Amino acid sequence: MASPNSISPRQLSRLIGTPQAPTLVDVCLDPDFDTDPFLIPGSIRHSATDIPGLIQRVSGGSSVIICQKGKKLSQGLVSWLRSEGHAAEYLEGGMYAWRDMPDAMRIPFSALPDPIADHTLWVTRHRPKIDRIACPWLIRRFVDRKARFLFVSPAEVESVAEKFGATPFDVGNTFWSHRGDKCTFDTMLDEFNLRSPALDRLATVIRAADTNRHDLAPEAAGLLAVSVGLSRQYRDDHENLEAGLNLYDALYRWARDGFEESHDWPTGQKS
Repeated sequence: MASPNSISPRQLSRLIGTPQAPTLVDVCLDPDFDTDPFLIPGSIRHSATDIPGLIQRVSGGSSVIICQKGKKLSQGLVSWLRSEGHAAEYLEGGMYAWRDMPDAMRIPFSALPDPIADHTLWVTRHRPKIDRIACPWLIRRFVDRKARFLFVSPAEVESVAEKFGATPFDVGNTFWSHRGDKCTFDTMLDEFNLRSPALDRLATVIRAADTNRHDLAPEAAGLLAVSVGLSRQYRDDHENLEAGLNLYDALYRWARDGFEESHDWPTGQKS
C-alpha cells in the first residue's frame, strides 16, 4: 500500500513542467550523487542535515523530497516537515525509481550554470518575443524555478554578463544560442537532456515561428502573432515575460495532451 506521504514517479512526471509542480528537493548523500550526478527536472540540491534551510526552501507550498532509494532519508525529512505544518511528500523508490522509469528526463548537474545567490542568473537582449520568452519558460519550469532574467540592450549583454556573473543566452557567439538551423530553445533541450515528445513538438513550433519557417508547423503563425502582440502590450520586459509564461504553459499542455484535438462549429447551428 502506498504511503499517504508519498508520490510515485509517474505522478510526479505529470506535474513537472506545469505551474502546479511542487518544490523538488534532492537530498541524496554527496557520495551517492557524485556517482550519479543527475537531477530530476526542476529539482534543487540541499543537504539533508540542514533542516532549518530545508524548511525555508519548502515553506509556502507543496514539496517532494528525493533521496537515493526513497527510504529513511527522505521519509524522515518528510515526517519532520509535516510535523511543522508543511505539505511534503517523498518520492517512492527515490532517484533509483525515477531513473528506471521509461523516458525519464534527468538533467546533468554539470550543465547547470553556477548559481548567483542560490539561483541561476541569465541575461539576454531586451524586447523579447519568441525564443527569449520560450527559453526562460523552459528554465523556470524544468531547470530552476526561481531563475532570474535580465533584459538589456544588445550592446550591453556581454558587459552585464561579466559584471553580474550572469549567463548570456540567445545572443551571437555564446554557448546558449542558435546552432545551425536550430533555436536556442533547441540548444537548451539538448544540453539539459530534456528531449521528450511534448517538448520536441513545442520546439518545432518555436523554431518555425522564430525563424519564419511557418511551413514546419501550422501553429507558428499564431505563436508569432501572439508574441508580437504581447511585446506591444507590455512596455516592461519582465511583465512581458510573466504574461509569456502563461502562454507557454498553455502551449506545453497542448503539446503534451491536446495536439490531436481539433474544434469545429457544431453542424446545424446558426452562427
